[in-house]
Amino acid sequence: MKLFGLIGYPLVHSFSKRYFTEKFEKEKINARYDLYELKQIELFSELKKLPELSGLNVTIPYKESILPFLDEIDETALQIGAVNVIKFSGNNKTLKLKGYNSDSIGFENALLPYLQPFHNKALVLGTGGASKAIVFVLKRLGIEVTLVSRTQGIGKITYEMLDKEIMEQHKLIINATPVGTFPHSEEYPPIPYQFLTPQHFLFDVVYNPAQTLFLKKGKEMGSNGINGEAMLIGQAEASWKIWNSGEE
Repeated sequence: MKLFGLIGYPLVHSFSKRYFTEKFEKEKINARYDLYELKQIELFSELKKLPELSGLNVTIPYKESILPFLDEIDETALQIGAVNVIKFSGNNKTLKLKGYNSDSIGFENALLPYLQPFHNKALVLGTGGASKAIVFVLKRLGIEVTLVSRTQGIGKITYEMLDKEIMEQHKLIINATPVGTFPHSEEYPPIPYQFLTPQHFLFDVVYNPAQTLFLKKGKEMGSNGINGEAMLIGQAEASWKIWNSGEE
């Protein structure tokens, strides 16, 4: 039986485990998907020795810190600077780990149906691994990106700097942070929601709850939006294709 799984910390109510377990049962695939909570990324060195492991997904907070543990990194993942898929090949003596990024595939396919010509500037909330994949896709689509973080730095502004003018210029707003995820469903990114309009589109990478306060507050101002479920399904299917590709 092939073994797949997810590394991260903490891992609660994992979409990936549920998704792949149902997929394996439905498609009669002889495989198992487990969760591996690693308190430190250094513990990965032992985990990778599990003989049945064929592939892993990577989530918060290890999408960037996993890179030094890999033998090879796919060109797209290298450009993004984050990995959320690891393919295992060889055996104990010739084990080779290659990193990929399927977040970019999942995000692009989820967003494209909703893009309008006036979505030419985007605010991306957060600067972590998911944010990097999202920024990569947006720039490739020709959309100008402004990063928003709790601390100011090169190429990013703070939430306090968001005003009516900035909000009006950026009709696409993506929450690439875990803020609002269950069980902290009462939390939401601190943007000035009063400046949202029906032209604004909100994309939340959070999928649990399905209707986050971020999306709910946008809806109150007439803005449309979607949660991260479509992105997750897209990245999961892309992960499966990577694990089963003949490429070494």
